[in-house]
Amino acid sequence: MNAKSNWWENFFEGLVVDFWRAVNTEEETRVEADSLERLLSVRASGCILDVPCGDGRLALALGARGYAMTGVDISAGFLEAARAQAAERRLSIAWRQGDMRYLPWEGKFDGAFCAGSSFGYFDDAGSEAFLEAVSRALKPGASFVLETGWAVESLLPGFRDRIEAEISGIRFLAENRYVPESGRVENRFTISKGEKVQSQLASHRAYTYREIARLLERAGFRDLEGFGGFSGEPFRLGSPKLVLLARKGK
Repeated sequence: MNAKSNWWENFFEGLVVDFWRAVNTEEETRVEADSLERLLSVRASGCILDVPCGDGRLALALGARGYAMTGVDISAGFLEAARAQAAERRLSIAWRQGDMRYLPWEGKFDGAFCAGSSFGYFDDAGSEAFLEAVSRALKPGASFVLETGWAVESLLPGFRDRIEAEISGIRFLAENRYVPESGRVENRFTISKGEKVQSQLASHRAYTYREIARLLERAGFRDLEGFGGFSGEPFRLGSPKLVLLARKGK
């Protein structure tokens, strides 16, 4: 059960998109958008980068509050859903398809965030490249929020090698294996709806809090603060998520 190193390139399509879009409720999206707005402290109508944006649920929520949003994702399926929702809500949001390690902007954004536990897809060099790309895209002093459920302190205390769920008629099975030699979790996700079945391999690098902090510091970020979720509680062993707030150096 070993995924290809570039597994993410064609992963988020078909039933995977349908399931991921069904996972978060409107209330969860509202709470996360409230927290991002508070943590980023971007002026009204300021420019915010959502990378990777998935189906754009958070970019849409913040765009509806008046921020100038840009969403980047590699998945054509996610971006198709994002564009459709933006058109339905009459929101003007810039969507860009591409690899999140290669962002074309320099000093453009007043804030940025990486949500949905999307950090850790790459090897260590790729993770560094992503954070450096975000840093370049931000204005000096701008804030960046990184949220992940793959932090070692969150993941290992309650590690489960098999997870099953059903949401909106979509059945989800995750088979997980932690590999200490690589510091990665290897996954097989099987998603089914009716007679349709889709099985995909994935792999996530599990970093400690301190390892992520060091990567951020090397990318030029300062003043790091860590929380155990979007509600702002302290991060500790067993916290379900790690939410890190950092500021680009001036």
